[in-house]
Amino acid sequence: MKVVGVIRHEPRRRASREEFEELLRSAGYEVLAIVEQVREEHPRYNIGPGKLEEVKKLVKALRPDRVVFANRLTPSQAYNLWRELRVEIMDKWQLVLEIFEKRAHSKEAKLQVELANLQYELPLVKEAIRRIRLGDRAGFKGMGEYQTQQYLKHIRYRMGKIREELEKIRAERAVRRKKREEEGFVLIALAGYTNAGKSTLLNILTNEDVDAKNQMFTTLDTTTRRFRLRGKKVLITDTVGFIDDLPPFIVEAFHSTLEEIVKADVVVLVVDASEPWPEVRRKFLASLDVLRELKALDRPIIVALNKVDLVGEEDAGEKEALILELAERRSVTLSGTAKISARLGRVEELLEVLERTILSLPKFRLFEIKIREPEKVGKVLSIVRSIGELVAVEYGPETTIRAYIQAGMIRELTKLGVELRAAQPP
Repeated sequence: MKVVGVIRHEPRRRASREEFEELLRSAGYEVLAIVEQVREEHPRYNIGPGKLEEVKKLVKALRPDRVVFANRLTPSQAYNLWRELRVEIMDKWQLVLEIFEKRAHSKEAKLQVELANLQYELPLVKEAIRRIRLGDRAGFKGMGEYQTQQYLKHIRYRMGKIREELEKIRAERAVRRKKREEEGFVLIALAGYTNAGKSTLLNILTNEDVDAKNQMFTTLDTTTRRFRLRGKKVLITDTVGFIDDLPPFIVEAFHSTLEEIVKADVVVLVVDASEPWPEVRRKFLASLDVLRELKALDRPIIVALNKVDLVGEEDAGEKEALILELAERRSVTLSGTAKISARLGRVEELLEVLERTILSLPKFRLFEIKIREPEKVGKVLSIVRSIGELVAVEYGPETTIRAYIQAGMIRELTKLGVELRAAQPP
């Protein structure tokens, strides 16, 4: 598939040409040319009429299969561009959804992608019906008014059915999440911009082999794995990568997946520190925007600056300081930062920050249990192992047990009549 790409930069904010080209390559397209313009959005064509003439000449000379815009097009703009260029028109979010479709493997991911596609198509079909009624014979994908109306009904029906199925999956996930919490697990979500290295980090922490490639949107299916963080039971979940200006319809479609971030005890926000600061800044702010939209900024957030092996220690330290300053200016409180290289397995700094953060959670505390009746020791140890992590046992006339336990799960111990009090971590 051969394409011509078009990027309209806002006067005060330039889009990333490199990211747009990477998206096109991820979709498997051959890029014939990229046309760029800096201007405010034109209401009719998105780009200006003069630049449209330039694109028209390129289309005539290069004969691409599609013209892909890096900007979001309104249904009216997409139709006007098609009338002028007489070639298939696609915008950035159609491009992203096409990549999603190729990457989706599980039933949930496929349903989410289908829902997002239908939500995208809905205003296009409505625009087609409006134009037909105005006397413009512009159906949807060559369909007449009756067929287009029927397709609109089908979209609404199918969206309803998908939402029902996703709600069932969401409910099942909630049950699993509650069971894990009851078993004493701490829940950690990996979040961040696409291709920041989240899946590679998951593999290193859990000694797994989840698919991790140097390409955009490798992960669409939620992956949860367990590991022990210095004796503590932890579940870590890899989530779909963010992208700049993530539209609400994609956030809504992937809500059941992104919900893992909202429900996590700790969020690890992975940032690619190997890129120039303007790119690091743009992607960090885009990630904060998504977390804000998800209402997840009240979670403890640790920023993991990944790929520091590709830059010097001084450069990584400067970016760490700038991220802390940027977060403060945006009124975002971070629980800590860590410089890591997931590819090389250098994650010690992250593990240190994670442990400090977990120990500060209200739900997970160090307790000291004193048992005066020897016959109760075995029963208490059994309960502790089922709801927490044993740290030490001192046997004697009065047995002392030190263990990390979720504060809300000590009811079974108190029923036994043992002395139980919060202790200070060593």
